[in-house]
Amino acid sequence: MRKYILTTITTVTILFTACGTGSNVTDAKTDTSTAMKQDTSTEKTYDMALVNNKKDPSCGMPVTAGIADTAHYKNNVLGFCSTECKNEFLKNPEANLAAAEIK
Repeated sequence: MRKYILTTITTVTILFTACGTGSNVTDAKTDTSTAMKQDTSTEKTYDMALVNNKKDPSCGMPVTAGIADTAHYKNNVLGFCSTECKNEFLKNPEANLAAAEIK
């Protein structure tokens, strides 16, 4: 009988402890998502009206999908989907400029 009572008390203690941990995990997930929201709000994004091109000159992606970086070239502001595409463009701008579809 003592063994049964001790097992029951141990089980109940573990359940209460696990329930407390579960709520903390949920709080941690909430805090993480809040932190993630704050991090994404600090990312640079540019309005399409600020750029002169319709497509990313490096990869051909439409700038309406999002502009992560810009560059000034020959009196134009060009939008790029990523910094990597911008860097690729700057290696040989003349070769890629036609793909930009300047407005």
